[in-house]
Amino acid sequence: MSGRRSRTQSSEGGTSRISDDQIIQLVSKLQQLLPEIRNRRSNKASASKVLQETCNYIRNLHKEVDDLSDRLSQLLSTIDADSPEAAIIRSLIM
Repeated sequence: MSGRRSRTQSSEGGTSRISDDQIIQLVSKLQQLLPEIRNRRSNKASASKVLQETCNYIRNLHKEVDDLSDRLSQLLSTIDADSPEAAIIRSLIM
């Protein structure tokens, strides 16, 4: 049995344990997905930095989605509502 601490994580069906090793693996996977950290020369980043960058990245993605949705809405308002192009734009917005 490992001497590593475990954290308790509540779930719908009960309680499960997540080990420090699992947290390290998850943080490492997040680190690989984040362009800001992935593109740095040094692969060493603290877990808190990775989580902070993850939150920032998700916020930026939400902002991009909102901006693109606004642009599509503006484009939709400039074309004939019954056109095939309008149908495509409506499907992208929804």
